[in-house]
Amino acid sequence: MFKTRFAILMMAWSLLLAGMAVAQDAGQFLILNAQYGNERNHVDVTNRLKDLARRDVRFRVSHDSMVVDPAEGQAKMLRVFARGPNGQERFFDFPDGSVFDGGQFRAWGRGDWGDERWNGGWNGRNGNAAGDYVILTAQYGDEYRHVDVTNQLKQMARQDRVFRLDYRTFGVDPAEGHAKVLRIFARGPDGQERMFEYVDNSLVDGALFRGWGGGEWGAGGWSGNWNGGGPVAGGRGDAGQFLILSAQYGSERRHVDVTNRLKELARADVQVRLDYRTFGVDPDEGRSKSLRIYARGPHGHERMFEYRDGSIIDGTMFKGWSRGEWGGANDRWSGRWEGEEREEREHDRQ
Repeated sequence: MFKTRFAILMMAWSLLLAGMAVAQDAGQFLILNAQYGNERNHVDVTNRLKDLARRDVRFRVSHDSMVVDPAEGQAKMLRVFARGPNGQERFFDFPDGSVFDGGQFRAWGRGDWGDERWNGGWNGRNGNAAGDYVILTAQYGDEYRHVDVTNQLKQMARQDRVFRLDYRTFGVDPAEGHAKVLRIFARGPDGQERMFEYVDNSLVDGALFRGWGGGEWGAGGWSGNWNGGGPVAGGRGDAGQFLILSAQYGSERRHVDVTNRLKELARADVQVRLDYRTFGVDPDEGRSKSLRIYARGPHGHERMFEYRDGSIIDGTMFKGWSRGEWGGANDRWSGRWEGEEREEREHDRQ
């Protein structure tokens, strides 16, 4: 009887271990390549990552664990390029000091992954992850009292591509008791300066900016103007990179389509300050609301831009803004409040 019970116990234990091994290797993403360093100096560490994968699911990223230091004295990260279940490539950033968890990658423990023919750069093979705007500076506060937070923003960028802004983000309050915003001033593909505004509690999405995670930006060249230095005369306000598909106002549970009303506002001005009277509708009374503009970027992917009440909507980043030639019947929006790209990123993190 004892031998029978022991045999059953050992069999159950074996099945449990096998199940754990399968679970560890049952991730959604197949690794193609791994690079360690920063945008300027990085090396291929795919084989080193395979060695680590065969030993453990988790490890702490550092130049010691990678056994190489391609950029001594500089901030570095492990960047893993992988193919998702939909066939699209994604990259995952793990800064020095962070814990790498291989559980999200397919066949992690076996190490039978890696594309030897992979020929992508630091920003991926298809370049979709490289934003179109180069950051010049970041300022936090209001028009009368604001401080330079470029270096603090770099630290945030190295930790995550998306973060929620609040008064604690930068550890400084230049205008106590007053509403404040983060303004990122960047140079677009056309060489013109653009201003991106984020009010407290809004989401800052680094996907728009080139070299975001590497932090190799903010070297100057800003006009010094709180309201931005990019001219809009002569139709420059219609030269944006994003084509609007839809505009929704409200909250996640209750929101309404305001695309046509936004067109009317766009024809009147390049910049619009948003408040509860802007659209003449309150779809979720007593609750915080925002305007979400869904647009198609130059690479064909959908992007979501969020504006809280009190923030400024800058039409210069949108194609055909003042003409209102967008949001038509043929402009296909995913229909999701969170947006197509954001939902994919959230799925990537799970």
